[in-house]
Amino acid sequence: MKKNILLIVLISFVNILPVVAQDKKLFSETDAEKAQRIAWWTDDRFGMFIHFGLYSEAARHEWVKHNEHLTNEQYQKYFDQFDPDLFDPKKWAREAKNAGMKYAVLTTKHHEGFCLFDSKYTEYKATNTPVKRDLVKEYVDAFRAEGLKVGFYYSLLDWHHPDYTMDDVHPLTQVDTSQANYDRLNKGRDMAKYRQYMRDQITELLTKYGKIDVLWLDWSWAKGAKHGKGEDDWGSVELLKLVKKLQPGIIVNNRLGLDEYKDGGDFATPEQVKPSELEKYKGKTFETCQTFSGSWGYYRDENTWKTQRDLLDLLISSVSNGGNLILNVGPTARGEFDYRATRALDSLGLWMHSNSKAIYGCTYAPAEYKAPDGTKLTYNPATKRLYVHVFNYPADGKLILPGYQGKIKYVQLLNDDSEIKSADAGNDLSLTLPAKKPPFEIPVIELTLN
Repeated sequence: MKKNILLIVLISFVNILPVVAQDKKLFSETDAEKAQRIAWWTDDRFGMFIHFGLYSEAARHEWVKHNEHLTNEQYQKYFDQFDPDLFDPKKWAREAKNAGMKYAVLTTKHHEGFCLFDSKYTEYKATNTPVKRDLVKEYVDAFRAEGLKVGFYYSLLDWHHPDYTMDDVHPLTQVDTSQANYDRLNKGRDMAKYRQYMRDQITELLTKYGKIDVLWLDWSWAKGAKHGKGEDDWGSVELLKLVKKLQPGIIVNNRLGLDEYKDGGDFATPEQVKPSELEKYKGKTFETCQTFSGSWGYYRDENTWKTQRDLLDLLISSVSNGGNLILNVGPTARGEFDYRATRALDSLGLWMHSNSKAIYGCTYAPAEYKAPDGTKLTYNPATKRLYVHVFNYPADGKLILPGYQGKIKYVQLLNDDSEIKSADAGNDLSLTLPAKKPPFEIPVIELTLN
């Protein structure tokens, strides 16, 4: 993923803005056909991101190679040492499923260039480290066995490959940003060879592991960036056509720099944004990618971890605006989830066990239904159920639904299907909630519409 804070401004607006509808298209697929292809994804709503690589050993941000301006030689110690003895993707899959997640996306290769899979196009891979295993294969098998959809992340950037040309986030350009240094570092490098390498590896990923449901490609700069990369550097048009040919049903994100095309990406990817910022995506196809803490890779000493309320707000806000949430875990160098991540997953699982009907298959509410103060709404169009997520539980037990009079057939708490009494109050509907708040950070009320 992208480095936090300052580097975000360098990245293409395609990463942070909704997909803009254009007349130009790459494929003949209709809107209805696309909706059918991605229906499972828009129903599932909640997924797990997994950032795992050599940076897990440094334990101080997945951008450690960039942040500390490390050369390949300096970074080599992490490759030589890589041996996650507690790596158990079956446990990962169970934890994801228990948290209510329906799909997962694993970093097969991050910006550092290290591959978790057994690629024949590089020696810089897990099978050549002390672990000596294809970790991607084990991940695929484990998550499929739990009934979860499987996705791959693949970084378009590569800080290890000898033909990858310099850009403004490469570790070797951080101290000396002069053009002379760029020219010196790029001498002998051939981006065309790297493009072919990338195509070959993506072909491997999409042909060796069976059906792949999601492909997350990361990332492009804004057009015109002096030392950036985009559509032409990646060969994005041909790359996307290759992906669709190899896996016709796959869902692909929007970070190839193809925002000029209506179908240059299946979904927008707002990253690390606040829940309130998701309102601008309402009506778009999007998936917000978020971390439990401030980094994507394992960061031992990073302590800005989100609370359960924060995480639930992200999930509910995503669905209430018609989008998905993919929540990231950065396993430790031993290959297991950090205890803080496990604790957060467990807390989400408790809430989802009782309230997932307000998430799966849901979207934003019809315009005629307004959210009372201190609440957010989700809606299931198939069952015609409206869900009121109560962020601020009323001290007097009274909740007024504005303009709902005559529109509601039945009201109950979702977690136990216990009735909530309602009464007309002019054009509104007055609910009498239990005096004692239900045992959830954010209780949910289910309304059956007339």
